[in-house]
Parts: sequence; structure tokens; C-alpha cells
Amino acid sequence: MNDPLSIRRLYGRRQGHKLRPGQAELVERLLPEISVPEDGELDAPNLFGDPRPLELEIGFGKGEHLAWHASQRPSHGFIGCEPFLDGVVGALMKIDEAGLTNIRIHMGDAIEVLERLPDASLERAWLLHPDPWPKARHAKRRFMNAGPIDLIARKMKPGGEFRFGTDHPVYVRWAMMVMGQSPDFEWLGEHPSDFLVRPADWPETRYEAKARAIGHEVWYFRYKRL
Repeated sequence: MNDPLSIRRLYGRRQGHKLRPGQAELVERLLPEISVPEDGELDAPNLFGDPRPLELEIGFGKGEHLAWHASQRPSHGFIGCEPFLDGVVGALMKIDEAGLTNIRIHMGDAIEVLERLPDASLERAWLLHPDPWPKARHAKRRFMNAGPIDLIARKMKPGGEFRFGTDHPVYVRWAMMVMGQSPDFEWLGEHPSDFLVRPADWPETRYEAKARAIGHEVWYFRYKRL
């Protein structure tokens, strides 16, 4: 297995515009309450106080997808990983507005969280519209590579589901190759056209809507952990 430690993500600025007072207050008040602990194993009792099912979103953008799923399954625990402060603030606003108590946030690399999760602990994981790093020389920087995918497989329960979405044609071909080579996952589509249809329980993200608005096609993939 490729060592995920050698495939760390590279990010630009972690913060864009200056935070408004209300946003800064949320970061100071709410983020410490729901941040993933810095040390120790990240099992459900340590995160949520009970042995509930766990789900993980890798790069949650503004948090609309994460918050929607958390509202649908309040008895599950959700972990969201996002390196950019603007995205974290967007998620905090949705969590605060909806009064969600079943989300934990990690502002950083998802690999750091995956490495601390117990094996076979995840019910679901999502990777939606990650940076495609379209140039061939940057392919090793893509999250969709054998090392991270092997790590996700190790952390997922048998029968668990991994979902991937992208609007980038280079990345979709790369992802199909990587997942096709994995012995741990089975594609859940029955027909080739299935990856063009967004499942009913897959809410549209802001990024996806933006991609469609500029004429991009979007692909959806669902995989079962064997």
C-alpha cells in the first residue's frame, strides 16, 4: 500500500476575506466546542460520548452537504474535514442555525483524521469535487490515489459506502482507474449512465451548482466496501 503520509495535500491560503464580526464570534465560540480533539483515537465515544455510527466528509466546502446529512441522521456522528477557514465558517453558520449537535470539525488535512480513526469504524465517506490537479506532473497530489483510498478502505466497515463526485473530466477518468484497481471497493452502479444521475439523498452543493451553471457535466460515483 502507498504510504498516505507521503501524499499530503498542498493548499493555498487558508483564509480569504476578513471575517465579519458575527463570523469571528462563531469561530471563537462554536469551533472550539465542536473541533476534533488534537490527541487520541477518534472513536465515536471520544467524539460524541456514545458508540454511534460515524460518517466522514473530506473537504466539505461551505458545509451544506455535511449539514444536510447530519440533519437527516441525528443519531449518527459526522466528521467534516476542511482546510480553509472560509469553508469552516460556512459550515459553522449552518450548524449554529440548525442547532446540530452531531458534527465535529477538523480544519486541516483529512488524512490526519483518517489515520486516527479506528479500523472499520466508518459507515460512509464522501469526497466531493476535490482539487483535480489536472496537470499530469501533479497527479500524485490528488486525494484520489492508491494511498488515501487504501486508508479509507481500512477505516470503513464492510458494506460501508464511499461516494465521490467531480465535474472535471481528467479527474473522473483518473478516479475510475484508481477505484477500478482497488480490491476493496465495488461500484454500486448497474448501468454506465448511473454515474450521471445524482441520487436522491445526495444534495446539490454550491460548488456543483456553480459547475453546472458554467456548462460542466457532473459525475457521481457510489462504491461499497467489500
